[in-house]
Formats: sequence, structure tokens, C-alpha cells
Amino acid sequence: MDRPERPRLAWGLTGSGHYLRECLDLANELEDVDLFLSRAGEEVLHMYGHPLTGLREGFRIFRDNTASAAPVGLFYHGHYHTVVIAPATSNTVAKCVAGISDSLPTNIFAQAGKCRIPSIVFACDTAPQMETESPSDWVTVYPRPIDLENTRRLTDFDQVVVVETFDALQAALRTRLAAVERELGATAPARQRSGLAT
Repeated sequence: MDRPERPRLAWGLTGSGHYLRECLDLANELEDVDLFLSRAGEEVLHMYGHPLTGLREGFRIFRDNTASAAPVGLFYHGHYHTVVIAPATSNTVAKCVAGISDSLPTNIFAQAGKCRIPSIVFACDTAPQMETESPSDWVTVYPRPIDLENTRRLTDFDQVVVVETFDALQAALRTRLAAVERELGATAPARQRSGLAT
């Protein structure tokens, strides 16, 4: 498999609605983004009114429908410069911490680590009490101590940036994409659109 002229960004979607619309809008502001959906992520997209037919207009989409997570093979051939998992459920964060790769997003996280590709994770459970969006309205949730501890533990991983707010996700992406442009030898962040322009 040939190495692409320009690597892309891999964006994992898990079964969370926490800032889901904002995350999709942010991903849509960028070029060269592929979506990697868990089965739960695909269900949640439908629940929150984001059908795959509409998303396919702006993204290449990989679904969690192979036992071997076949799309992760692209990581071995330089197809991606960054992995973003946003939003990331407490379940996904726990699996990433424990080294479990049984969904497409946890697989791309693992492969990023093995291939030394930086990752950004927007963790959902970051405070003892939080407001989050359900399919019908905003609700209050109370993350468990184990959820908060797993989020903290993920910050210790090499080449992994864990963010706790949507604003922090935007800032981390700006920083990472600027670094990618430098690595690729570009003189300006031409591939960024207005939403993340510096």
C-alpha cells in the first residue's frame, strides 16, 4: 500500500452525545478528516439527529463492522498524522487506559500509540458534577470516582493530550495542526479553514 502524499486526520466517535454537535461542526471545519465510528457511536449519531447519509457528504466514514478492525491497517502506511477521539465516553477512556481495543475508536487509539501518532482525547467525565446534552435536553450527571481516575490516568500516556472542555479541544487541535504543517514543510496552515485559523 502506497504512502499518501498528505496524511489525514482520524476522528473517532463513541457513544456519547456530550458536545457531539459541536465536535461534528469542528471536524467539518477541517479538510482531510475520516470518521471512525463505534457501534454505539453510530447509534448515538442517529439518536441526536445526525444521519450517516448526511455525514458522508463531508467525510469518509469507517464503521465498526469487521472483527479485525480492518481500517486500522491504514495507520501502518502513513495515512494519518493525528487521532482525535471526541467525545470520548467513560467506557472508551477506561478501555484506552487498560489497553483494550475492542471497538473501532479504541483500535485507532491503540494503533496511534504503536505507530507513534499523537492523539487528542476529549473526555466526557472530568468533574464530580457535570451538565451534558441528552437527545431531548440538558441533564446533570455525576461521574464516578473511577471515571475521573481513568481520565487522569490517560493524561500520563505518551503523545496523548486529554482535554476536558470543548474550548480546550479547539486549542489542542490548533496546536497540533500547526505542528503538522511545520512537519510537512508548509509555509502556512493552508489546510485549515476559518474555524481553526490562527
